Amino acid sequence: MKEIDNIIFDLGGVILNINYELTLEAFGKLSGKEVSQIYTQHQQTSVFDDYETGKTSAEEFRTGVSEVLGLNISDQEFDKAWNAMLLDLPTERLSLIQNLAKDKRVFLLSNTNDIHIEEFLKIYDRATNGTFGTWESLFEKAHYSHILKDRKPHPSIFQTLIDLHNLEPEKTLFIDDTLQHIEGAKKTGLQTHHLKNGDTILDLFPSYIVD
Repeated sequence: MKEIDNIIFDLGGVILNINYELTLEAFGKLSGKEVSQIYTQHQQTSVFDDYETGKTSAEEFRTGVSEVLGLNISDQEFDKAWNAMLLDLPTERLSLIQNLAKDKRVFLLSNTNDIHIEEFLKIYDRATNGTFGTWESLFEKAHYSHILKDRKPHPSIFQTLIDLHNLEPEKTLFIDDTLQHIEGAKKTGLQTHHLKNGDTILDLFPSYIVD
């Protein structure tokens, strides 16, 4: 691997701990149906893809999922189930990102949506209590699929970042916990690291960890 000048982080499973099964279980309890075939980490039906790429609103997403599952619940109940996958935010990962940003360009690229981002920012505020500044301030730029209207693993979303920020792909490292996303990034020439179960970003940059 060449010298890395730029780093693009995924969010869920890389910075924020997540568990997709908790959302599946929550919707399963609400609907009495098996929902694992509707939403998984690696393959999503169009209702989820459309929401993550900004083609549909939160209201349309709730309606679409509720129709598929036969749900008749409030927005609050729906969002609680949808957000169940979002877990804790280890602040030592934030410290690492801050340290990396001192001599590298650091970006975020997340497949996400407005319901999740709203909840994540609450998690961030609770975890940091103002000690890290705003979430956005940790990165040169944080990019979200529903804003870019594109999503990983499409090579086009990686090319968008390369073009927007004038990045040299061979000097840019993309870190993600989903192999499909890694494969998409490689098609644009990016350096990549597939973060597997049990590994964290702290393992990748030991020299940037400050006690």
